[in-house]
Amino acid sequence: MPIYHKLGKFPQKRHTQFEKPQGGLYYEQLFGTEGFHGHSSLLYQVHRPTQVKEILKSYDVTPKIAIDKNIKSLLLKGFQVKPQEDFLDSRKAMLVNSDCTIGLAAPQKSLRNYFYKNADADEMLFIHKGKGTLRTFMGNIPFEYGDYLIIPRGMIYQIDFDSADNRLFYVESFAPFYTPKRYKNGSGQLLEHSPFCERDFKLPTELETFDEKGDFVVKVKKQNMIHEIVYATHPFDVIGWDGYNFPYGFSIHNFEPITGRVHQPPPVHQTFETSTFVVCSFCPRLYDYHPKAIPAPYNHSNIDSDEVLYYVDGDFMSRNNIEQGHITLHPKGIPHGPAPGAMERSIGQTVTQELAVMVDTFKPLMVTEEAMGIDDGKYYKSWTE
Repeated sequence: MPIYHKLGKFPQKRHTQFEKPQGGLYYEQLFGTEGFHGHSSLLYQVHRPTQVKEILKSYDVTPKIAIDKNIKSLLLKGFQVKPQEDFLDSRKAMLVNSDCTIGLAAPQKSLRNYFYKNADADEMLFIHKGKGTLRTFMGNIPFEYGDYLIIPRGMIYQIDFDSADNRLFYVESFAPFYTPKRYKNGSGQLLEHSPFCERDFKLPTELETFDEKGDFVVKVKKQNMIHEIVYATHPFDVIGWDGYNFPYGFSIHNFEPITGRVHQPPPVHQTFETSTFVVCSFCPRLYDYHPKAIPAPYNHSNIDSDEVLYYVDGDFMSRNNIEQGHITLHPKGIPHGPAPGAMERSIGQTVTQELAVMVDTFKPLMVTEEAMGIDDGKYYKSWTE
């Protein structure tokens, strides 16, 4: 996040003594990326953040691959993923490559009896159903339907859900998430032509500071293993911090679509980018207004990327029989486009209410066994007249 933010108390000068009111010193921790080169924040904690008491167990969560070299377009019926009580158990990887994991989750209970840290990947959680609060050692973020939550790697967090009916679409990325470069000036400020601005971000608030000793279980994901580590102090003991590396939220409903006289290409919908894939938001908008415009997208070849679409709400104008929670995969190597009849049906339409999230990966995606369990089996034939 190229925005400076701060919460709580910290000394005026970094790397200097910060005294506790009752005596002793707070402990400084650099929460940084890309060694000492990327975005970072400085945290000040009541206790040393290094006090490991025990490693209880480690277990493998590597996704089981059903198809490693895929050429078939797929339609996955996402709401068929069965809800599970535990937050981590509910997460089901659908599509994976060496750069990212794309998955679905339907957690029924809040993550409260342990803490979680992804040590390998930044996480993007898209909230399709549910509301609650993301709780982190850098502050809390309330969330609701339509929110993206960006959680940097290494972030220790918990999640409170207000009910048991929750549906998440998530992406784990081994490269950091950024807002697109073309939306920003040289110092990182979002420009006037950007479809969103800094005011739209949900930044951490309500910094919770716990001065507690005991046995605190942090489940750490590293190299597709979950390690259950017991720490001697509460992970949420940060008294203050400042910097550029922190979790944040952004509502898809605050994305302002860029429209034109003729059909605009997918990059105008781009919301986030990494060095290995992009994320786009398709939102309600006015259609193209050239008198001869064809609002439906033109056919295009997937030469350089696999295209994944997660359907959130509304009537997606380029497809037939699409429902909430469906995922379509259009693999690189074959062209795709609107379903038969969709192009003709779009002519004369003035507005769309579609809501969807798109992920375009630059490397091919492998298909997991979990994905094949909810595949409709016939989507790849849906362009046949």
